[in-house]
Amino acid sequence: MTNLTNPIFQNADAAREHLEAQRWPEGAVCPHCGCVGDKHVTAIKGARSRPSTAHPEGKERKGLYQCNGCRKQFTVTVGTVFERSKVPLNKWLLATYLLTSSKKGMSAHQLHRTIGVTYKTAWFMFHRIREAMKEDGTSGPLGGKGKVIEADEMYHGKRDVPYKSPNRRTPYTKSGKSGGAQKRVIVGLIERGGQTRTFHVNVATKKTVREILVKNADRKSRLHTDESRLYTTTGQEFARHQTTNHSAGEYARGDVNSNSIENVFSIFKRGMIGVYQHCGEAHLQRYLTEFDFRYNRRTKLGVDDTERHNQLLQMIGGKRLTYRRTGEARLA
Repeated sequence: MTNLTNPIFQNADAAREHLEAQRWPEGAVCPHCGCVGDKHVTAIKGARSRPSTAHPEGKERKGLYQCNGCRKQFTVTVGTVFERSKVPLNKWLLATYLLTSSKKGMSAHQLHRTIGVTYKTAWFMFHRIREAMKEDGTSGPLGGKGKVIEADEMYHGKRDVPYKSPNRRTPYTKSGKSGGAQKRVIVGLIERGGQTRTFHVNVATKKTVREILVKNADRKSRLHTDESRLYTTTGQEFARHQTTNHSAGEYARGDVNSNSIENVFSIFKRGMIGVYQHCGEAHLQRYLTEFDFRYNRRTKLGVDDTERHNQLLQMIGGKRLTYRRTGEARLA
């Protein structure tokens, strides 16, 4: 377990050196043109910022580099979620560590009290960190030949804008046997014993569920679901589709079950109810990304808190998030 008195959480220079080691293991990389190494990138020592009232002679700019190719200057935070932030880098690293090591998350109010920033700053910091947690899409589909994919949907929290079916004059209601029509819809997949992916969708239909399944699950896998008719047709595209009848009290039959994805949903619900308490629908996908990131790097897969933190630092590039863009809704 990482000691929170570690210099990278106390000193901005130590934090910068640690971040450089994680992002640039083979030497500095120019974010503008991609030049790599000492032959192409030069460290600028003794550089100073513009003079100000607090620093009449300018403040020394440590960690500044210049690319010999495009002649542009940069630091390790350029092109990352940390770029142009006035929060010291050691506080950024502490925030990333706290969020990655807390199984059910950490509230912005708790962060603002812990590291001494305003609540608004803490809220924005956590959203930028969640943006960094997004996978790059190169890991390929879940499952494969001989493996099991579990799929299920979850209804959590009331919609910000009531849903009205285009085929009905009145909105769906619970008494109309519509499921959770006025709740936010989440569809989840998991490779048994492996990674998970969860998606916020506007409405769960056979079409939307199929799109998620075929894009994220190898069709050579065995598909395990409950008795929902959302998966009946799509299940025929997989090596085998097996179900359990939850309405009849059946939750497992031999190795046929969807208990792993139910466990993923359980952790998410406990975090959202016990830690975050309220989440705007526009931000829901980022919270799902946060829980996916931690679950896919859980201790059972051999990843400890320090390694999980360092993996996140390696993913911060190319994912800038401005305050104006924070509220954009992203539905699968």
